[in-house]
Amino acid sequence: MRTRVFLLLLIAVAIVVFFATRWVNNDYVFFAGYTVLQFVVLSTAWNILGGYTGYVNFGSAAFFALGAYATVFLHKLYPLPIPLLIVVGGAVSGIVGLGMGYLTLRLRGAFFAIATLALAVVLQTLIVNWDYVGGSRGAYIIRPNEIALIGPYIQYLFLVMLALVVIALTVARGIERSRLGYGFATIRDDELAAEASGVPTLRLKLIATTLSGALMGMAGAPFPYYIGYLQPSSAFGLEYAVNSIAMPMIGGTTSWVGPLIGAILLGSLQQIATVTISSAVNLLIVGLLLVAFVIIAPNGIVGLVQGWIRRTK
Repeated sequence: MRTRVFLLLLIAVAIVVFFATRWVNNDYVFFAGYTVLQFVVLSTAWNILGGYTGYVNFGSAAFFALGAYATVFLHKLYPLPIPLLIVVGGAVSGIVGLGMGYLTLRLRGAFFAIATLALAVVLQTLIVNWDYVGGSRGAYIIRPNEIALIGPYIQYLFLVMLALVVIALTVARGIERSRLGYGFATIRDDELAAEASGVPTLRLKLIATTLSGALMGMAGAPFPYYIGYLQPSSAFGLEYAVNSIAMPMIGGTTSWVGPLIGAILLGSLQQIATVTISSAVNLLIVGLLLVAFVIIAPNGIVGLVQGWIRRTK
């Protein structure tokens, strides 16, 4: 399937999802759905670097928070429409991703993962001490109650996040079936052999960190309008780093569909647990499922299904 056809199909599915959700006529479905869609974008973004390229990133929350705080900064300076804020948030996080790549991509394995975690800690410390964006006190973002032609503002945010999901999945699938994706795969399989064969590994890794960071920043840009009050502990929350890693691993890291399946499964379970039990058990659910899948299906749900199909032929 060509990328253009795939994009049109995704847009059609997004339209059906939006109007089906409106038909339910319950604002909580939009609140919960926004969170699930947000994790679809984050897990897809993480998978570009962690799954396709094989470089595990523990700093997902940092890129997400950069997008969110870029929105806070511009909201105080001069409020812009959310689509423009998403572009700015993606640009800021993409540039930081490029810089992180230059500083850390000569590291490999656990050393790279620890370096990305350190980046998150450094950025959180800077935000906590930056009074203009609220510092440790946090910042309020007053959003309108409704928006013309759509209705309640949460429905508009849901629609925006649906559009981001379409963009993220289209980018991920386009990479997977391109020369760029094959280059990422050579790095994941054997980076030394790829370098010996003439593959520009550093350039490809910089592209991966930039794309991954930009998509995470785009996911974070609408977040202040969703939450209403942004503070460092919510923007740099552990759940973003953990879910961004767990969802692709449970769904499968070698295909664009894996993060989508993992995010929908884990995100939905966490929203159900939040309503029926408590949000405090969300990370427990993620941890238990991650351990179970590492033991039962180390290649994720996609790998499990592919293995079952091969055995039945």
